Amino acid sequence: MKKFIAFVGITWFLSACNTEPDKPDTPTVPIVDNAPANIPYKVVNEFPHDTSSFTEGLQYVDGKFYESAGNYGQSDIRITEPATGKVLQSKKMDKKYFGEGITVLDGKAYQLTYQENTAFVYDAKTLKPLATFNYNFGEGWGMTTDGKSLIISTGSSNLYFVDPATFKVIKSVGVYNQYGPLAAINELEFIKGFVYANLWQKDIILKIDPASGKVVGTADLSDLRSKYGYPSLQEVLNSGQTPEVLNGIAYDSASNKVFITGKNWPKVFEVKLDN
Repeated sequence: MKKFIAFVGITWFLSACNTEPDKPDTPTVPIVDNAPANIPYKVVNEFPHDTSSFTEGLQYVDGKFYESAGNYGQSDIRITEPATGKVLQSKKMDKKYFGEGITVLDGKAYQLTYQENTAFVYDAKTLKPLATFNYNFGEGWGMTTDGKSLIISTGSSNLYFVDPATFKVIKSVGVYNQYGPLAAINELEFIKGFVYANLWQKDIILKIDPASGKVVGTADLSDLRSKYGYPSLQEVLNSGQTPEVLNGIAYDSASNKVFITGKNWPKVFEVKLDN
C-alpha cells in the first residue's frame, strides 16, 4: 500500500486512480491533521455462518441476511436465516463471474462482480434475474445504499455514488484520514448517515462521512480473532489459513443492530459500535 506524507504548509489534491481516463469525476482530497475517533466494540450475540462462503457482501433486510459469496466457480447470491445460518434461497452465478458487493434497494437486490465490470439485478424476494448493467469506473468491491443512490467501492480510495436505474456515476468522493487518501476500501454499510467500511486485509472498520470522504472513526476488531481462536491476520496473509479477512457489515435499522462477519468465518457477530 502506498504511503502518503503530509508536508507542513502544503495541501495535496489527489485524484484516485488518475491514470485511468475512463473513471469520471475524480475528487479532490485535502490532507488534515485530526485523527479519527476510536470506536470501541462489544460482541452482543453470535450466529452461525457458512464457512464455505467467501463473503463479499452482507445486508440485513426484513429479518434475513442477504449475502454475496465470491470466488470463481463458487459465487452466488443467497438469503439466509440469521438464527440458524440456513440458506433459504440462492442463485448461483456463472463460473466466469466472481461475486462481490451486494445491496437491496426498493425491492431489488444488486450484486457486483470483481473484474468482469458487470452488475446483476434480482428481485429481492425471489432472486429472479431482472437486469444486467456494465460499468467502467473500476473493479467491483463493496456496495451499500443511502436509500437513493448505490454507493460502491472499487478497491481505490474512492466511493462512487451510482444511479440504480442506469448504473451511471452521479458523483464520487475520495476517502481520507489524517495521513491522506485511504485505498483498499472494501465492503460497505450505510448506518445513520455514515458509511461504515471494511478495509482490505485489515481487521478494522472505518466510519466515513459520505459528504466529504473524511474518516471520522475507526473500530479495531483485531482481538476478535484471539478471543474466538481464529488464526491471526498475519497467519492468514502469510499462509492462507482460514477464517480469512474480516469482510461483511450489515445493519438492522429497526432494532439498531450491527452485524459483522468475514470470508469463511464460522460466525456472524452482532456487535455494538457507536450506533
